[in-house]
Amino acid sequence: MPMERFDGRIIVVQSESEAEKAAAYLKKQTAIGFDTETRPAFRKGVSHQIALMQLSTDDTCFLFRLNIIGLPDCLAEILVNPAIKKIGLSLKDDFSAIHKRNAAFVPSNFIELQSFVKNYGIEDNGLQRIYGILFEKRISKGQRLSNWEADVLSDAQKMYAAIDAWACLKIYNELKVREKTAP
Repeated sequence: MPMERFDGRIIVVQSESEAEKAAAYLKKQTAIGFDTETRPAFRKGVSHQIALMQLSTDDTCFLFRLNIIGLPDCLAEILVNPAIKKIGLSLKDDFSAIHKRNAAFVPSNFIELQSFVKNYGIEDNGLQRIYGILFEKRISKGQRLSNWEADVLSDAQKMYAAIDAWACLKIYNELKVREKTAP
């Protein structure tokens, strides 16, 4: 299968003012793709906080550098906004990690793709597999274990992070379209 690419805008958010601008854009959306990245720990008992949160529309993915800006109120407001659907995969792990940054976090209107796709006869629950089934394209996981707390994210890291959030939204939208056009 050919490799998938995200051809939209990838915007790295590293300051409170950039976060405010991104949040203003995202608040206008009805559904967004969601994912997080955490620096891997290769020793038992060592863990890290979320370093990156990705929120994506069809054509723009914002990469919030939480290791630099923390979890700003404007971003937290999007995560708890019931008017915006947030589509992600393995959300329980993400929610647990977000709680470490903000104990008051109560997620609202999140859609767990692993459960959602079962309604469409898809039993696989990994992002790569689901995406491959629906679009016959591969999603690279090569950057998954890279350092998400690096001073500067590489182009490969940015592309990987953007695709993960965008692919969640794309899967959700595709299944909703298929639902409407089914006999």
